[in-house]
Amino acid sequence: MALAERMRSSSEDLTRRWLDRISARVRLDPNRVFPTDALLDHMPMLILGIADYIENPDKVILSEVPIVVKAMELGKLRFSQGFDEYELLKEYEIFGGILFSFLSRVVDGIEEPCSRGELLACAHRLYLAVALIEQATLTHYLSLVKERLSERDQRLRGFNRALSHELRNLIGTIAGAAEILELGTFSPEQQRAMTSMIVRNSTNMKVTLENLVELSRLDEDARQSRHIPLRSAAAEVARQLRESARARGVEIRLAADLPAIDVSAAAFELCLSNLLANAIKYSDPAKDKRWVEVRAHVAAPDDGGTLETVVEVRDNGLGVPEAKRSELFKRFFRAHEDSNVAIEGTGLGLSIVRDTATSLGGRAWADFRADGTSFFFTMPNRRSEDGVAPATIAVPVAPATGWGDRNAEDS
Repeated sequence: MALAERMRSSSEDLTRRWLDRISARVRLDPNRVFPTDALLDHMPMLILGIADYIENPDKVILSEVPIVVKAMELGKLRFSQGFDEYELLKEYEIFGGILFSFLSRVVDGIEEPCSRGELLACAHRLYLAVALIEQATLTHYLSLVKERLSERDQRLRGFNRALSHELRNLIGTIAGAAEILELGTFSPEQQRAMTSMIVRNSTNMKVTLENLVELSRLDEDARQSRHIPLRSAAAEVARQLRESARARGVEIRLAADLPAIDVSAAAFELCLSNLLANAIKYSDPAKDKRWVEVRAHVAAPDDGGTLETVVEVRDNGLGVPEAKRSELFKRFFRAHEDSNVAIEGTGLGLSIVRDTATSLGGRAWADFRADGTSFFFTMPNRRSEDGVAPATIAVPVAPATGWGDRNAEDS
């Protein structure tokens, strides 16, 4: 059939038109719509399959294995790229529109006689072919969505169990210490130990609940927040975690050259507190000296955009098993839940750091070396002049009275 032959000969041009339209629609660079040459072959092959069906209506398009495979691969690709169902349906609407518009333009130039009924039948076969290919793509896409939802449901159930267990333990410890204090038959030193236990576990419970609250707020506009000097924010986080650090014999260090810039108080403190709390929790009891250090510097991103503040939290703790490093920053993930059941947690800390930094236009990642582990997060600078002046702010955390308070001396 002449229309089918015209479609075959114009398959590359039709693919380019489709690529331009879908790229403009989803605001995605054309090179990312189909990131490899193999994937770019999807549309010409689908167009050829549609042309064959138009020419031979007895041919069942979904019986063609290569066509089905390409359609399913497209569903997998769009799933990995974060397309939603509407965007996927819109993609095929655009695709079908391009093909129908093309046939409408070329039909008048075809000299072969045909009836109006035959033209309508041809249009119907075009519509049906696009619908069947769309069905294959969408079915595979939805199956992947279902798998993800099932996985998230299982992880959420596990998280609820872990959270309930942790809060129950914290409350039980607090209640037990309070009951012992009520007896009033202990020495001042023992009373201080019980009081310290209550304070430490209350703080841990507060941090856990605050993390849950902040996690529910990540979709809000994080840019509308109070800004304070970076060093002041870091010092406040160190002060809040002082008791927890002292209990585990961890020294918190704030670098003396922290940049004199302003940061979003809530977002910065949330990221830093989670990273510091993790470093304290996963400190290595086999080491005589346990420490975690906070550093920061201003840098220009690789794409030459706005200056950003890079914050590093480095420690000499247990680290992360190499086999599990790829899972870092995922919600509910805990690196040592199998090897060290004594370390409690919900696995939300790193995901909160990542989501908070991302919501501000920043990033989060980790670096592993033989002498320690570093976690990083970045935040775009609030003003272009931030980071130009030398660091001059010095805010003490607390009087140096033991482990965890050395940051006052270091500053």
